[in-house]
Amino acid sequence: MPSFNVVVADPESGLSHQLDAEEQDANRFVGKELGDEVEGSAVGLGGYTLEITGGSDEAGRPMRADVPGPNLKSVLMEEDGVGYNQDRPGERKRLTVRGREVSDEVVQVNTTITARGDDSIEKALGLGDDDGDDGDDE
Repeated sequence: MPSFNVVVADPESGLSHQLDAEEQDANRFVGKELGDEVEGSAVGLGGYTLEITGGSDEAGRPMRADVPGPNLKSVLMEEDGVGYNQDRPGERKRLTVRGREVSDEVVQVNTTITARGDDSIEKALGLGDDDGDDGDDE
């Protein structure tokens, strides 16, 4: 059974949360591609919708949107992009990257929130107080 570390980015607050998806919840990610949406209940965020923006496998090889399928592919990189930054203008380098489809070989999936639920993220995940109290006890 697959198991993922899911990084959920919150564009409103600028924070990200690392959550785990195991067994049945992780199966909701398998077969999806970069840009696809997944229900947030897979990582404990009921009512939220998450968009898959990236990921990497156990060796740290990034997923790339321009490589089809879930397999590894050796790609000649000519421009700066996911997984490659040029050291000097005109430099090219052949690198191994993973395709855009999530498979059980991916260990980290990066997502961003596209639709919010009724509760705040902190309340849905059980993190800290979310009662609006600023901490002053006067």
